[in-house]
Amino acid sequence: MSNTNTIFGWVLFSGIVGLGLTSITSKVFHADNPEVEEFGYIIEAAEEGGVADAGPSLAELLNTGSAEAGAAVFAKCIACHTIEQGGATGIGPNLFGVLGTPIGSHAAGFAYSSALADKGGNWDYENMDAWLSSPRAFANGTKMSFAGLSSAEERANVILYMRDYGGGPDLPAPPAPEAEGEAVDAEDAAAMAAEATDGSENPTAEMSTPE
Repeated sequence: MSNTNTIFGWVLFSGIVGLGLTSITSKVFHADNPEVEEFGYIIEAAEEGGVADAGPSLAELLNTGSAEAGAAVFAKCIACHTIEQGGATGIGPNLFGVLGTPIGSHAAGFAYSSALADKGGNWDYENMDAWLSSPRAFANGTKMSFAGLSSAEERANVILYMRDYGGGPDLPAPPAPEAEGEAVDAEDAAAMAAEATDGSENPTAEMSTPE
């Protein structure tokens, strides 16, 4: 009987302790009030659409790129395309002389997707760069399964390689180089000029007449 009382006593004591701990925990961690008014730290995520470093422009890359380097990148395309004049049509059309031609109608007889045939415009350098970056983003519904080239430099080099086969429009002019140094403020320049003028004046020495 004494053992039973002892057991019940410990059970009762454990319950009281547990109830007390629950009450303390709820007060400390606000378990009874799940709404937290303030966070200890606020982490600000980068705003979507933020401007990243764009790197060199397409015009600059085309003027400094290499058709030879583009030949190595074009190796990814030869499973579907030929580029030599009179080359056979494969899964994709022959690409000889494609630059500057209307989009979706370059290779006569090739079954272009309506997404590309109805795109409009010409294969200028900007459109070709966008197409090589992501064909599906350029023409949603295109049959071309190639994911695209993420490197702007590789795209420019491929375009230069394609230009070697059939030509294309004139390359865009490279951006003008930035002027070195800072322009001198007009007021500062005037002050500098005035100081230079004052310093260049030599006062005439007084001549004494011999007596």
